[in-house]
Amino acid sequence: MLIWYSGAVVSSYFPWTSLRESGFLLLSMNCFAIDGLFPCRHFEQVYVVYLGEQAGAKGEEKILAGHHGLLLSVKGSEEEARASLLYSYKHSLNGFAALLSEEEATELSARTEVVSTFPSQGRWSPHTTRSWEFLGLEEGVRGPDSSGRLPPGAKAGGEDVIVGVLDSGIWPESRSFDDEGLGPVPARWKGVCQGGDSFNPSSCNRKIIGARYYLKAYEARYGAVNTTNAYRSPRDHDGHGTHTASTVAGRTVPGVAALGGFAPGTASGGAPLARVAVYKVCWPIPGTNPNIENTCFEADMLAAIDDAVGDGVDVMSVSIGSTGKPLRFADDGIAVGALHAAMRGVVFVCSGGNSGPKPATVSNLAPWMLTVAASSIDRAFISPIKLGNGMVIMGQTVTPYQLPGNKAYPLVYAADAVVPSTPANVSNQCLPKSLAPEKVRGKIVVCLRGTGLRVEKGLEVKRAGGAAIILGNPPAYGGEVPVDAHVLPGTAVSMVDVNTILGYINSSTNPTAVLDPSRTVVDVKPSPVMAQFSSRGPNVNEPNILKPDVTAPGLNILAAWSEASSPTKLDGDNRVVKYNIMSGTSMSCPHVSATAVLLKSAHPDWSSAAIRSAIMTTATTSNAEGGPMMDADGTVAGPMDYGSGHIRPMHALDPGLVYDASYQDYLLFACASGGGAQLDHSLPCPATPPPPYQLNHPSLAVHGLNGSVTVQRTMTNVGGQGNARYSVVVVEPMGVSVKVSPRNLSFTRTGEKKSFRIKIEAKGRGSWRVNGQFVAGSYTWSDGVHVVRSPIVVLVA
Repeated sequence: MLIWYSGAVVSSYFPWTSLRESGFLLLSMNCFAIDGLFPCRHFEQVYVVYLGEQAGAKGEEKILAGHHGLLLSVKGSEEEARASLLYSYKHSLNGFAALLSEEEATELSARTEVVSTFPSQGRWSPHTTRSWEFLGLEEGVRGPDSSGRLPPGAKAGGEDVIVGVLDSGIWPESRSFDDEGLGPVPARWKGVCQGGDSFNPSSCNRKIIGARYYLKAYEARYGAVNTTNAYRSPRDHDGHGTHTASTVAGRTVPGVAALGGFAPGTASGGAPLARVAVYKVCWPIPGTNPNIENTCFEADMLAAIDDAVGDGVDVMSVSIGSTGKPLRFADDGIAVGALHAAMRGVVFVCSGGNSGPKPATVSNLAPWMLTVAASSIDRAFISPIKLGNGMVIMGQTVTPYQLPGNKAYPLVYAADAVVPSTPANVSNQCLPKSLAPEKVRGKIVVCLRGTGLRVEKGLEVKRAGGAAIILGNPPAYGGEVPVDAHVLPGTAVSMVDVNTILGYINSSTNPTAVLDPSRTVVDVKPSPVMAQFSSRGPNVNEPNILKPDVTAPGLNILAAWSEASSPTKLDGDNRVVKYNIMSGTSMSCPHVSATAVLLKSAHPDWSSAAIRSAIMTTATTSNAEGGPMMDADGTVAGPMDYGSGHIRPMHALDPGLVYDASYQDYLLFACASGGGAQLDHSLPCPATPPPPYQLNHPSLAVHGLNGSVTVQRTMTNVGGQGNARYSVVVVEPMGVSVKVSPRNLSFTRTGEKKSFRIKIEAKGRGSWRVNGQFVAGSYTWSDGVHVVRSPIVVLVA
């Protein structure tokens, strides 16, 4: 039920809390008075109150009492203070989420023990096999769980490492989460298996060792979740969470194919023996397609992160990103949660977003997170298109439907077949109710990507009576072809190929085409190629930190799926599938999470920063054929596209040297970054903190170079031999001089640290050519066995 109110509240004793708990939703930020008799009660929303690091072992009751005490200082009574509290964060950080008015939040933020107070918003959403074999083939091995190359003491497949997945839940019956052959749950595990709709403690096993769900902030905003399209439990109705969880840690399942035969073979996560802990934080947005539009609230996610750390996870995989303007780190709940998780050794891996190729769109920007871009693998689902003029064009599709009769069908361009009211700028995009049935009935319709969902375009063609869809790329997407399980026969083509098809349509009085069946092919070249949808740098929050950090497979990835969701998630699509093919940085993120699991298994004593460093410095900027990685539009890719490069899991297991960083290092970094945010009272910000580029980070970015800067880095020897001598090779960015000193580093034992300096200087008269542009280079340390590469990105002022 909805209550709209404006003016001043009815009375100070009106039971607003009871109304809220009963599912009433307050829609206005104002209030009203009846005859001026009652005082105004201000609008409340969920705020996160962040208090910094937990100061010693206090016990949960004492922490909770402290949070109640702070709330009591701004609330009218103890009862009201307790009723307003949604979450008390007590495992990794100190803070809470509560229903507060703006005035109450401002009053709390002024208190000395409070670091920051910020509203919890639904700005976050999920970023939506062969990929592991591809990662292994690139390195000449079978895959990342190949025991022949693992370091001594490491367990194959990430055995007994615990990965926490923040997402839309899990479908526990999937074969990818079978626990056959797994040993007992690790004794250090402290989590729970929370019951709910169609989910009970027996839904967990020795593979899914824990499951929780969080929706207090969501329901404070939207009211009770609609259980007709969401499970009020850890069970996944959407499919996204099941897909990501099985990509990171799904069991090895032979005989798997998607949608009736595509990508046949063995499905496996990157760490098939790791244990999975599920934290459901994403829910459908009321008033939208409930199967597609999900939101994830900050307060709910922060509670999940806090519980995950307390439960004992080793790695967190978070295929979720912000859809709003980036916030300073102290006001970013996920950045705060990730910082405290990293302090406790948890590797925090995030997707970078799907807003590319536009620059400055990457999300999850803190240096203590590992932020992942998306690229292709060497597999395609080719679908020949035979035009009436004899030309054959190769499309791609995983659509199981075929046109009857193996015959030619009339071909029409969507812009020539729309209803009169369709805006000209979207007339070619097959938006809902845009096509005129009398113009498309029985024909193959050529539509362009752009506004709207790809699969909805196919639904529109079907609604209007079209026989099939050819979905073409606009210039922004170039040669990248994501595949879809359309609700009718169809295929997708590149920008070049759709232009060829349109040229044929325009030159023919009776254009026709035959759509041949699709088949799966591998060893596609070149690969990998950067996905055009993958969000790009620079880092708008702190341009002196390069983001994204790395790239991994995220285009057309096969993984497990929720049987409550169709492959397209569209209303009217009643197909049930056990495995589905998806694209997005949501799919690339768990590939890196699994790599972190393997490193955690091999090196349980390494810090989260060391593991991030190993993954970044061993990444490659070359494709499998030895040439430079490319963007899907045919241009050469660079650090703003892929960060340090494409991950190489086996190389990361033995990186030779790592860049380490402590909690205090990150606090000092934050003092100089993103608005000068103090993140913890334990380290007051100095009057002049070191510039952000002085953080001991595996990549180097200098924004606004004017003259010269000298940067210091420190490396730790982790290469098992002990004695090692490394030399440096520099590739200078255009118009920039880079001098490293010393040029050689000698180590005599494992764990030894050595520092060096990097002087970066604009090159006199030649630097004018690069003023206002990002230019890239690198410096690489090698001992003849290990190659430790760091990208350099400079913006000359």
